[in-house]
Amino acid sequence: MKNEKAVVVFSGGQDSTTCLFWAKQQFAEVEVITFDYNQRHAQEIECAKAIAQDLGVQQTILDMALLNQLAPNALTREDIAITEKEGELPSTFVDGRNLLFLTFAAIAAKQKGARHLITGVCETDFSGYPDCRDVFVKSLNVTLNLSMDYPFVIHTPLMWLNKADTWKLADELGAFDYVREKTLTCYNGIQGEGCKQCPACKLRNQGMEQYMLERKGLSV
Repeated sequence: MKNEKAVVVFSGGQDSTTCLFWAKQQFAEVEVITFDYNQRHAQEIECAKAIAQDLGVQQTILDMALLNQLAPNALTREDIAITEKEGELPSTFVDGRNLLFLTFAAIAAKQKGARHLITGVCETDFSGYPDCRDVFVKSLNVTLNLSMDYPFVIHTPLMWLNKADTWKLADELGAFDYVREKTLTCYNGIQGEGCKQCPACKLRNQGMEQYMLERKGLSV
């Protein structure tokens, strides 16, 4: 794969930034695609821009405002509270988001001569999102190949990792401090360790604390 080109679906968060570092080790040329769907915080787009520039990768930003109109949710509407209830999808779930993102990324990738797509979806710590499942990604991969008669390969480096494992991967890639300080995962738009209160921050920071304990144990 070292002589091939890849496109990373990139938000500037912990997962997609870890995937970007992974892709840069795996492929000769890497670009990123960021989607602007009027998400709750414009800081997410600005963070993604800054990281892409800092790491020297070409970035394409696509306007996906229609998604906001089609699927109102807590990530796009400030009047919708961020909630999680047992047995229900969180209010942060956006119907069709990964389906659309990967489809549009594939269309762009083909024009760029890239056949590898990388996404940070995960079935281990995924809050029950159906479009983060391995079966969905594999199904879409087949559909994209058939729809464009093109040999796409969707890579999911984080699919079977929990958040502690994701921090470990970032560390192995030499990107632990970078991901910790430069990325934005927080639903309240705070870079780095975030607000520490929203579901995204809790998951991220619990994973980091778990990995730090593991790393400390390994170093003793």
